[in-house]
Amino acid sequence: MSAIPADNSPFDPERHARWEEQEQASAATDAVRDIADVAAVEVIASGCVHLMSAAAVKLGLADSPDADDLVDLDEARKLINALAGLVTAAAPEISDMHARPIRDGLRSLQLRFRELSTIPDAPGKGPGEKWTGPVV
Repeated sequence: MSAIPADNSPFDPERHARWEEQEQASAATDAVRDIADVAAVEVIASGCVHLMSAAAVKLGLADSPDADDLVDLDEARKLINALAGLVTAAAPEISDMHARPIRDGLRSLQLRFRELSTIPDAPGKGPGEKWTGPVV
């Protein structure tokens, strides 16, 4: 079988499709290997950082000129609740050394939420306070 199609064009769609399939399979295998090499503590911490970053953006803490336009307290509440639940549940597994900075960031987000709220939540009823207790 010739590598060049009969019409002498340099592109062979079947060969290209096989190459694409092999590349995708290789990428999937590499991703599985990569995640297998990462400690659970790092995966949990990474998830927390993503939730924290997203909540910070929704609280207007983005490093951009239009940060105030991105404020969305409803979305921030959801992200803070998820972060509080995750860090509270994971704390015994990831040790205080890893949980403490996440808790500090969470508390900062909770305080910022209170600061921005026009109608403050009752103590213990703010985002994440179900898991962290009242933040004042």
